[in-house]
Amino acid sequence: MDLSVINFETVATLLLLLLIGMGPKIALVPFLEKTKKFPPEQQIAIGRRMVITAVVAALAVFVTGGLLLSLLHITTGAVAVAGGIILALIAVKMALGSEEVVEHLDAPADPDKLAVYPLAVPYLFNPVGITVLIIASESVHTVGSAVLVLVLVLAVGAFDYLIFSNIDKIAKRINPTSLIVSEIVFGVLLTAVAVQLFVFGLRLLGIIEPGAAAH
Repeated sequence: MDLSVINFETVATLLLLLLIGMGPKIALVPFLEKTKKFPPEQQIAIGRRMVITAVVAALAVFVTGGLLLSLLHITTGAVAVAGGIILALIAVKMALGSEEVVEHLDAPADPDKLAVYPLAVPYLFNPVGITVLIIASESVHTVGSAVLVLVLVLAVGAFDYLIFSNIDKIAKRINPTSLIVSEIVFGVLLTAVAVQLFVFGLRLLGIIEPGAAAH
């Protein structure tokens, strides 16, 4: 990820990755399933706590990511490969409509714990977001690029907050069949993103040639 030059393409790419990495889509179905036993007011409270937790975690990862890579002697390529593998596990379940996901969706007694795990992490702030922000942390060398990443993280967080603060109204408008279909389609697309992330990591590690993915 090249943050040395800030232009429209850089901003658009980073925003798209953050929408995948900490946007509402991946978390929406698990959220609705896990909070269906709660009244609407508590659903909204859980959603807001989830978003705040995810944004704080994202900011912490961005601020400390580069330092952690240095201290642990981990390369950005290894992070990309690991992120691709974990995202693939989540995406394949979405694409297959696995019933295994549903079996684990009984709401626990403590809604605060539910909001933090697994809703905030790894569903809302998912492996793509973690990978992108760790790599961005290592790639940022100017105040301007750091501010850009922070602004985009907060913008996506604000969008999430808006969605989950009105989740009771949104849930009433969602067609269950359409939601299932979109979940499968998005799962396939996310699997492709996971593969691309894995290949990107292999390129960074020098295991494959930069042009190998094009063949």
